[in-house]
Amino acid sequence: MKIIIAGYGLEGISSLRYFRQAFPDAEFVIADQKAVENAPDGVAVRTGESVFAERLQDADMVVRAPGVPPRLLKTSGKIWSATNEFFDKCPVPIIGVTGTKGKGTTCSLIVAILRAAGQTVHLVGNIGVPALDALPNITKDDFVVYELSSFQLWDLEKSPTIAVVLMIEPDHLEVHTDFAEYLDAKKNIRRHQGIIDTCLYHPTNKYSEEVAATPFNGLLDEQGHATCEYCGDDALDFAHRYAVPDEDQVYVRDGYFCVQDRRICRTDHLRLPGAHNLENACAAMSAVTELPITVTDEQYAAGLESFTGLPHRLKFVAEKNGVKYYDDSIATTPGSAIAALRAFEAPKVLIVGGYDKGADYDEMATEIAKQTVRAVIIIGANAAKIEQSLHQASVTATTVVLGQTTMVDVVAQASQLSRPGDVVILSPAAASFGMFKNYVDRGEQFVTAVENL
Repeated sequence: MKIIIAGYGLEGISSLRYFRQAFPDAEFVIADQKAVENAPDGVAVRTGESVFAERLQDADMVVRAPGVPPRLLKTSGKIWSATNEFFDKCPVPIIGVTGTKGKGTTCSLIVAILRAAGQTVHLVGNIGVPALDALPNITKDDFVVYELSSFQLWDLEKSPTIAVVLMIEPDHLEVHTDFAEYLDAKKNIRRHQGIIDTCLYHPTNKYSEEVAATPFNGLLDEQGHATCEYCGDDALDFAHRYAVPDEDQVYVRDGYFCVQDRRICRTDHLRLPGAHNLENACAAMSAVTELPITVTDEQYAAGLESFTGLPHRLKFVAEKNGVKYYDDSIATTPGSAIAALRAFEAPKVLIVGGYDKGADYDEMATEIAKQTVRAVIIIGANAAKIEQSLHQASVTATTVVLGQTTMVDVVAQASQLSRPGDVVILSPAAASFGMFKNYVDRGEQFVTAVENL
């Protein structure tokens, strides 16, 4: 038996380790478009730009890494993934969370609440923990929370027991052929659910609703509406919006998280800024209410309080000369930058720009024109594109185009443009490639530059 690991990043390394233990007599090959320097002894390596199309034909199974599009894989063998393997072998129900932004925060809030309630929880997936590494440690009384990107959902053959669909907007269009393919990948979180499974979706986002309305096993009625395989009802009848009071899920009213007109706890137990994080908390709490366990109001409050945010997600860095600096480097879409802008009432200096992923910046520019924004600092390869959107929206804030520069220069410029009482937000609305290794590197450089002011 020959097993090829297609893509040898963090998850590819995990997959090789797992499948070598599962199939000790198999022949293993690593295939990657880039050079591979850390291959284990006894494992062959194939590399090159065309490796996925030309050198997988002799495989019995190809294990796809998330970033490898299935359409690139040309093989007569079975195409599989670590996500498919985990869903196939996991001994407990899975809470799966997808969306364009907010996945990591929502997953982490679910985990924090469950741990506050004394439960054992495994957080895996796109948040950086390879799922197959956790699989041997999961027992029948545990819970699993899986952060699912479009890349992991691309060819998923099973759906989670509880699917949470956050706000969706166009993203990763440099990898997906178009937005339709991106959205279709998201639909796999719903597509294979059964009648007793749960789907929670964003209260106002039309694409999240479209995912929730995905027909079970592809069934449509004569009018083209999604239907349940078992009874023929509309699929949305079996899904629920979170953050609204009329769907029996958690929502916000008068400073409290509530469910079915009952107050759970005050919203100030949530330590994260922004209305979007109130929605994320509602999604997380709603998911927990769907589990067959009892969680007290005090445990909900304790769980919310215990989570102070993930790195590079609208994270407070420091206050310098009366100006507060926030690192939102993970904001790689215009929608996430809009959410960051709306999180603060104080005058803002916004740092945007980077590697373009095919996004449209007009809506972001319109939001900047509405907000109290003192200045916009534009960096990266797509600076001209963003500047054009700002011009079309008649943005009156000071606009400084720095293009390809250092983060030290960017922060120095932000310090000069800001005044006491302002907030400076790194929320790029673009990927980091070109100027930085990744969003983590970008955020860390921002933090260091701020601390050195």
